[in-house]
Amino acid sequence: MPIFTLGYEGLSPERFASILNEAGVEHVCDARELPLSRKKGFSKSAMSHLLASHGIKYEHVRALGCPRPIRNRYKATGDWSEYTVSFAGYLREQSQALADLAVVSRAMKTCIICFEANPDQCHRKFVAAAIAERTRQKAIHLTQRVVPAS
Repeated sequence: MPIFTLGYEGLSPERFASILNEAGVEHVCDARELPLSRKKGFSKSAMSHLLASHGIKYEHVRALGCPRPIRNRYKATGDWSEYTVSFAGYLREQSQALADLAVVSRAMKTCIICFEANPDQCHRKFVAAAIAERTRQKAIHLTQRVVPAS
């Protein structure tokens, strides 16, 4: 069973939920430090209700979000290499959160979510890689195109 990731940038809440349904996702791990959004429908409470209406369990895991100091430094410098090194160091300290998510991802088809559409520009890629390394699952980054359930 793979571990998925998906960013909601550019998506409506309904399209976001339909992509998750099309992939057969049963559990969403919200990997934002703060599960707030200026985009209607994507804050914690609204997202939890939306996903529940689609039969998907929602869980916010703050420890897997990118800490504000790392995000702010990246915004100031634009240095992706520095960002990835900083986040990798932070993520190594989150062994319990990663272990917990690994257990869930073995039992339920799980998707790690965040804002960024492009996983190559988002911390969730590294979270998914850490889970895949622990569980030997394949990380699949969902996009707006239809992905068959498997």
